[in-house]
Amino acid sequence: MKKLSVILFSVIFLAIALLYFFYFTGIAKGKKSDKKPEQSEVAAAGIAYVNVDSLITKFDMFFDRRDELMEKQNKAEAELNSKAGQYEKNARDYQEKVTKGLVTRATAAEMEQALMQQQQELMNLRDNLQSNLLEEEQVMNRQILEYITSFLEESKSEYNYQYILGKSFGGQVLYGDSALDITQKVLDAINAKYQAENKK
Repeated sequence: MKKLSVILFSVIFLAIALLYFFYFTGIAKGKKSDKKPEQSEVAAAGIAYVNVDSLITKFDMFFDRRDELMEKQNKAEAELNSKAGQYEKNARDYQEKVTKGLVTRATAAEMEQALMQQQQELMNLRDNLQSNLLEEEQVMNRQILEYITSFLEESKSEYNYQYILGKSFGGQVLYGDSALDITQKVLDAINAKYQAENKK
């Protein structure tokens, strides 16, 4: 009698364990877990993502701001090259005069001092130009991200998502199902908005 109750208890326990396993793994539901989520399921989740790198580098505003930045960089390089050319000319002049003995030692020392000062000014100019261009690039990227963020905020009723994540190389979001990717949709919309604003 005791053996019979142990056997019945074991069978019931095994049956409950199998039902539990089938119910929570989805096997009893025809392997629904293998399916990609439908758009309605994605919308119901309230989460989507955009590929930030693609969004920025294909955004018309990026091209316009990059062209402005390149123009500033070219002007800065031209200014630097002009001053570097003047410094090299002065250095050659100094060397020639000293070599031929055309100046006194006192004058040569003054010329050398002036050249050192000119070289220091040239290095300071180079560092300032690089620093300014780097800062302008950072500001440009922040302005573009601000534009995109503001657009998403203004268009939240259209997109109907609770969260739109930004996926980028080395960022916090390492993987996202392609069904949740709305990059192209957002890109088309922000380009259309930006172009419309520029026509005014």
